[in-house]
Amino acid sequence: MFRFHMGMEILLCNRLISIQGLCVSLSCVCGPHCSELGFCVLVMGEMETHDVGVGCMKQFHIGIAGCGPAGLSIALFLHRQGHRITLVDQLEKPQPIGSGLVLQPTGLAVLASLGLEDEIRALGVQIDRMLGHAHPSGRRVLDVRYDWARPGRHGLAVHRAAIFNVLFEAVVRAGIEVVTGATVTGVREGAEQCPTLETAAGRPVGPFDLVIDALGSRSSIRQQVWPQHRMRELPFGALWASLATNGGASVSGFSTSTLEQVYARSSKMVGVLPIGQVTSSSSTYTAFFWSLKQQAFDAWQAGGLDVWKEQVLALWPETEGLLSLITNVDDLTFARYGHHTLMTPHKGRVVFIGDAAHATSPQLGQGVNMALLDAHALDRAFAVAADAEQAFKLYARSRRLHLRFYQAASHVFTPVYQSDSRLLPWLRDRFFVPATKLPFVPTLLGHTVGGTLVPPGIETA
Repeated sequence: MFRFHMGMEILLCNRLISIQGLCVSLSCVCGPHCSELGFCVLVMGEMETHDVGVGCMKQFHIGIAGCGPAGLSIALFLHRQGHRITLVDQLEKPQPIGSGLVLQPTGLAVLASLGLEDEIRALGVQIDRMLGHAHPSGRRVLDVRYDWARPGRHGLAVHRAAIFNVLFEAVVRAGIEVVTGATVTGVREGAEQCPTLETAAGRPVGPFDLVIDALGSRSSIRQQVWPQHRMRELPFGALWASLATNGGASVSGFSTSTLEQVYARSSKMVGVLPIGQVTSSSSTYTAFFWSLKQQAFDAWQAGGLDVWKEQVLALWPETEGLLSLITNVDDLTFARYGHHTLMTPHKGRVVFIGDAAHATSPQLGQGVNMALLDAHALDRAFAVAADAEQAFKLYARSRRLHLRFYQAASHVFTPVYQSDSRLLPWLRDRFFVPATKLPFVPTLLGHTVGGTLVPPGIETA
């Protein structure tokens, strides 16, 4: 699919690209089975000849707001390229927020490129299947297997603290500067247009040559830079708990390699996911979650745990052992979800990654994986661009198709599993599983949950 000339041109995916200077390794990403990580994704479909630089960008001092997976991973990537990095986080001691998540083959591939795959695999749990049943019929209404896309493929369920620890420890080993206790409230332009991060305490951090916003879906920087952009709050959120089960009786009736869920129409949902360890010496955890409307959260708090547990047990009696581990409302964290996508994830000297650039519900399990892919794409853009402006454009173009597909797919699928609709769950319960018997449907579903139905720009297992 490509032809390399020793001179100045490359024919790649039927598009001629001119590069002045040394070339990087190239490969084609015209499908989900790309054989090698390369440059093609950065120019897929939209690059013109003048878009590609010499790949000899000067070294910058880059401020990164946010110490989640997006911020930590891009810090590691760009530090590796020789840039000076300063991470800024609001907590006195950076720490994760949340419970469990699934690293898809895409996210695992990004961690592998950072040399961290073995560390996270040692803590996580291999997930082979997503399984859901309807209440009260017991009908199987969700059944997707990762190996439908490719033999041996799987996800990795992890505690959010585990992926944070692996990334943050790598940041510490790399000697990257971390500024803590600084709640970022915005960004202002200083001398020579250099941005400085403003903080709630009135102590600015910077100036920097560039700023990367990895503050998440409710980013104060995004709200300042794009004041007309609005995130749509989704009606449903979820209560999450990370329960130290240690493989005991409380989880004896659940699969150790399956994300399991039970639904009452689409207005109620309870789920169980094994998520492994936080550290090699910690307990083994199981994530427990319950779908809840945002506007119903206050009433849930007022109602007390006993009333809520009765509702859960009526839906899924086998969760009794897990519920016994929840003794206080503080054992549960309420996650609020929103949906938004920045059409242009950069402006001036500021670029947005992860949920700051795009956020949606967790129904397809892509959130942290999309953030990691953003970091990888921005790293590759910096590696080949001539300047920061060009790198930002390359990054945005390389992520556009993959992002838009998964944002749209999540928008479509979310009300099937979280809504007050009566029609959508009725259709789901009767047609989803039979549809998996049709030719090609299992393969499509396997690639969809694995994050590779649209080429992600990185080789995956």
